[in-house]
Amino acid sequence: MASVYQRLGGSSVYEVNLRQYTEGGDILSFRSHLPRLADMGVGILWFMPMTPISNVGRKGALGSYYACSDYEAVNPAFGTLDDFRQLVAAAQSLGMQVILDWVANHTGLDHRWTKEHPSFYKRNDGGEFYDSNGWDDVIDLDYSHPGLRQQMIQSMRFWIEATGIDGFRCDMAMLTPLDFWQEARRALDPERRLIWLAELDPLDHPSYMQVFDAAYTWRWMKAATECRHTGPVLTDRLYALLEHYRAHALWKYRPAWFTSNHDENSWNGTEYEKFGPMAEALAVLSCLWPGIPLLYSGQEIPNRQRLAFFDKDTLDWTASPALHTFYQRLLLLRRHHPAFDNEMVERVAAGAADLVFCFQRRQADSRILVILNFSAEDLPGLHLPDTRLHGSWKDLFSDRLEDPSAGICLPAWGYSVLVRP
Repeated sequence: MASVYQRLGGSSVYEVNLRQYTEGGDILSFRSHLPRLADMGVGILWFMPMTPISNVGRKGALGSYYACSDYEAVNPAFGTLDDFRQLVAAAQSLGMQVILDWVANHTGLDHRWTKEHPSFYKRNDGGEFYDSNGWDDVIDLDYSHPGLRQQMIQSMRFWIEATGIDGFRCDMAMLTPLDFWQEARRALDPERRLIWLAELDPLDHPSYMQVFDAAYTWRWMKAATECRHTGPVLTDRLYALLEHYRAHALWKYRPAWFTSNHDENSWNGTEYEKFGPMAEALAVLSCLWPGIPLLYSGQEIPNRQRLAFFDKDTLDWTASPALHTFYQRLLLLRRHHPAFDNEMVERVAAGAADLVFCFQRRQADSRILVILNFSAEDLPGLHLPDTRLHGSWKDLFSDRLEDPSAGICLPAWGYSVLVRP
């Protein structure tokens, strides 16, 4: 059986917020974006939950994607099951895979199981359904009930069989018992080898990585945010943390790097609010460090607004996405360059070491050199003393030839990606 690395390879994940993606906010409206996303180099499309949203306890006008009322139906505001099946087939025909957001820990307040299978839910001392995480539009499921486990797996199988999806992004995966995810994989993987992405940090929940192919890197995001606000003294700490993730993974799973997603954008701010001018350099790192990059709807525009979570708030695609080529070059590089055929990475010494984050990836003589200025200082003649860097390299973004051993010019928060074929 192929390893996680072989199956995911140089891929990338792009999260689709269907409601906010177009004015129509539906499946048919989104389909016109598929060729553009394929051209940008996206490998995997992750759709936020496609299921209907509960009316009871609904927040805002449209409610939360994550308050499901029926696991085996499509939200009528998005379209039909057949619409989604055709969308999956169209994406796959363009070389992309599709994974579906799966919310296993809880349902909305009026999910059909509350009447059909009330024993599937936890109850408080008063005998009422409840949520244990402070979310007042959902209620917790009870995984001590074997019937729930069987029905949940059957609902996941429904989407695989009815629409042909390639896997699942598992919402707040650590809130659902590990042995359920193990049971689900044993039941579903023999039918079709799926992709399993977990919303959890593997350093905080290492036991769950027995199951999942990739997982979020929340500790990394926090450290990067601190670096932006406290300065370059954290550069060594950032390296140490990235190496910790890499050593922990040991090719068994892929750390997923990101600067935004639906939660971060809506509740904590866009990548430009959090990282300011450092945002693009972090995007370069997310795409080129060992692991897998996660992008969010509209980052290629670039979107600089917080999207409403419970109400309509459409992305503005009026102009051609200004960062399309930026992401295209990064994503296609990681997909096709031999240096990404392994997970090896090497830190490279540089002048102004406290300010610069520099590393290379290599496979035999094929190499990628990444130089990031994690500071507000211009670096007009950055020295890289490693004699192995001498020679001609091609700049990924400008196509100019550079000799990094002769010095590199980087503006504040700037970056350079140099390629040897």
